[in-house]
Amino acid sequence: MSQLEENKKEIEKALKEYQFKKYVTEIRKLEGRGTELISVYVPPGRQISDVIAYLRDEYSTSTNIKSKTTRKNVTSAIESIMSKLKYYRSPPENGLAVFVGYVPSKGDQSEMVSYFIEPPQQITSFLYRCDSKFYLGPILPMLEHKDVYGLIVIDRAEATIGLLKGARIEVIENKESQVPSKHHQGGQSSRRYERLIEIAAHEFFTKIGGIASAAFLKEPDLKGVLIGGPGSTKEFFYKKEYLQYQIQQKVVDLYDVGYTNEYGLKELVEKASETLDQLEVAKEKRIIERLLVEIKKGSGLAAYGDVEIMKYLKEGKVDTLIISKGLKKFQFKYRCENDGEELTEISQEEKVHNCQKCNSQMVPVEKVDLIEEYIELGQKSDSKIELVSDESDEGSLFLRAFGGIGAILRYS
Repeated sequence: MSQLEENKKEIEKALKEYQFKKYVTEIRKLEGRGTELISVYVPPGRQISDVIAYLRDEYSTSTNIKSKTTRKNVTSAIESIMSKLKYYRSPPENGLAVFVGYVPSKGDQSEMVSYFIEPPQQITSFLYRCDSKFYLGPILPMLEHKDVYGLIVIDRAEATIGLLKGARIEVIENKESQVPSKHHQGGQSSRRYERLIEIAAHEFFTKIGGIASAAFLKEPDLKGVLIGGPGSTKEFFYKKEYLQYQIQQKVVDLYDVGYTNEYGLKELVEKASETLDQLEVAKEKRIIERLLVEIKKGSGLAAYGDVEIMKYLKEGKVDTLIISKGLKKFQFKYRCENDGEELTEISQEEKVHNCQKCNSQMVPVEKVDLIEEYIELGQKSDSKIELVSDESDEGSLFLRAFGGIGAILRYS
């Protein structure tokens, strides 16, 4: 896979995570006047036809609701869900989370909101709920960032392989070796006995390398591999490249730990925690420092600010696009209903504008999330896209001083 393809894959994943968080944040704020907000969770193995049949039964039950307004809103929401589900042949890979209902708008009026979300992790069971708030229980834990790291603790006697997913350690396999100790009895020559020990150790390391590589290659989001153990065995295992070459390239570091069982995996994660925290911070620091250097040099290869970045992206001049995850801006389009006059503005929230021609209040007709807009434009021009947090010192400075958007250009 080329570096450009890898970057595209990373950005698509980051964009999906960003959109998921954004939608969940929006949904959490919504509240209905009555029990007229419907939440449906569809696991990947559930037939769409079964879900629609279930909703038809709920529709029949809802016709008995005493309140005329609530009855109308609930049945309309169920109708809307059923009509959209017909476009799905089957649920997406991780299932589907559906949130549809009526929320208060202006005065006594209500408006329908509708969210069909493909979550980043698998939905495990079917659920239907109608309440005054949308039910987010099954997907809220998915908001936690879960980087995946491969774990190996090894010596000549034993090895344990596992995965670190967020804060959770999963044990894949524990293996004890048949490598004899270096103390021997009987009349065998010392040299021949040592050779047999080395052959047995090689076979054990080969087996562990194969098990670990096979397990880690199944993880598409694997960020790195951590290797630990007592003594020098871990160094030998790493230097002799018993891991498959793609996995070998992902080794972050080696750590001294006292155990090679499940407890050893926990000790390995504790020892590596500071390194893992620093990896992301160091990467962000390098990206932002590169932008600052180009600005200071006055090379003409650095740009920042919404107007400049939008212009250079459309011209295909952006080599590396840098976006802060803390960026909270939207591009609003307003239109005058009297004469069709339009106004486009970038801001954090919707504003009131009057038409310059007739002075009547303009109506908001479009709202575009700028992070999504920038990423889409960057992908069209094959720009490398870097999403940085606003939690580090450099990330915080980038958001405050440069508005959270910057670029390194292909040419000045």
